[in-house]
Amino acid sequence: MTAETETSPTAPASGCCGGGACGSGAADVQIGGVTAVYQVAGMTCGHCEGAVSGEISALPGVTSVKAVAATGQVTVASDAPLDEAAVRDAVDEAGYELVGPA
Repeated sequence: MTAETETSPTAPASGCCGGGACGSGAADVQIGGVTAVYQVAGMTCGHCEGAVSGEISALPGVTSVKAVAATGQVTVASDAPLDEAAVRDAVDEAGYELVGPA
């Protein structure tokens, strides 16, 4: 099952993580000034996507985030290029590992 989660900076991440049956419907990333795709290890369900999206969404300048557990990819739109160390810290805070740019 592929679940995609989009989280705006004001939307809280929520969900469950107990069998991979969680998540929400597909959503498109809103295009800001810059779009970057990152590879994240450890996401397995919609809850994972929401946790990663919520932490990255809190970074200054981020306009939208789309995380896909099935591929491990997280697409981030922002007003300006993000500092990879800040993205890494946000992913770490969510409990996952930033592998690097996809």
